[in-house]
Amino acid sequence: MRFVRPFQAAWRFFQRPRVFDTTLVVVLAGISGTVVVVTLVNPSPVLPSAAQFLITTLPLLVRRGRPLLAAGAVTVLDVIGLVAGIGNTESIPEAIAYYSVGRYTSGRTTAIAAAAGAVVFGVAYQVAMPRPGSWISGVIAPLIMVGWGQLIRVRHELKERRQREMADDAVRAERRRIARELHDVVAHHLSVVNALVGGARATLPQDQRDAREALSSAEQTTRQALAEMRQLLDVLRADDGGGADASTGVGAARLPTLIEEARTAGLPASLTVTGQAVALPAAVDHAVYRIVQEALTNTRKHARGARATVCLAYEPGAVDVLVLDDGVAGPAGTPGFGLGGMAERVALSGGQLETGPRPEGGFRVYARIPLEKP
Repeated sequence: MRFVRPFQAAWRFFQRPRVFDTTLVVVLAGISGTVVVVTLVNPSPVLPSAAQFLITTLPLLVRRGRPLLAAGAVTVLDVIGLVAGIGNTESIPEAIAYYSVGRYTSGRTTAIAAAAGAVVFGVAYQVAMPRPGSWISGVIAPLIMVGWGQLIRVRHELKERRQREMADDAVRAERRRIARELHDVVAHHLSVVNALVGGARATLPQDQRDAREALSSAEQTTRQALAEMRQLLDVLRADDGGGADASTGVGAARLPTLIEEARTAGLPASLTVTGQAVALPAAVDHAVYRIVQEALTNTRKHARGARATVCLAYEPGAVDVLVLDDGVAGPAGTPGFGLGGMAERVALSGGQLETGPRPEGGFRVYARIPLEKP
């Protein structure tokens, strides 16, 4: 691995645009310059062609930032060489320059540059080599290189778009996770505080007006906090596209504590566990806790005076969660995210959720979650 790292570092260095273009020009100019030096020592007919090639490589230094300028300069130098009889057909600088036009320009500019190059080289080829059909190669070469550059450009843009979409998906998933945790954690505890404060205010003697007013203010504050948090959740979920969240340290092991909190808040609740308890996958463990938490919160909010029963059953390959209450539904309030959040969690774990009123009265929440997501 250590042997490979220097080569990886060198490759990353040469991938820098300025470094790559400079190296490209140095290599091409070095080859042609060597030929020039050799032909100066030993005179040869290739000297003018080598010198013309050396000069034609220099505009490639600006091929990324000013591709039209580079292509224009290369075209002029190549045409002069062709007409003068010292240039070669389909030169490397010409191919690179017109590839850069396709790669770093777009729209009408690219089409005009390609057409102009095709016409100029077509005429130059016909003048330099006056035979039938000689202009065809002059016309085709720029068009092919521009088309190739456009193809690479489109592929690069599609790749960047996919990366942006993946980043946006990650942001939406994080927004959903934040919204879900805010609802599950903050709303639960605020509703507990509201219930405790309301109970304390109801038990105070009538003559303790100051204490009653303070507790009434605390109740109003918690209600306002719940309402403002609900607006925040609307913002967080406004452009939500979905996504799973990770466990935040709560699970089936904390259900007894959750039941005790519900009792403290004035909701008679009990927990029954059947089957051999096993270690649940993190997402399933998290979902079990949140489903029970949300069901108890809904019972406390919408069915005051009810009793709640929680049943957790470990079965081979699955876990069942059942939450029942015997209350009478109160007046409808502002719709929340509770049942929707339950459905999302169960669906993400590959399970099934059933919610609705019970024939004998009260409400039923039942979820069956497989231990392995299908």
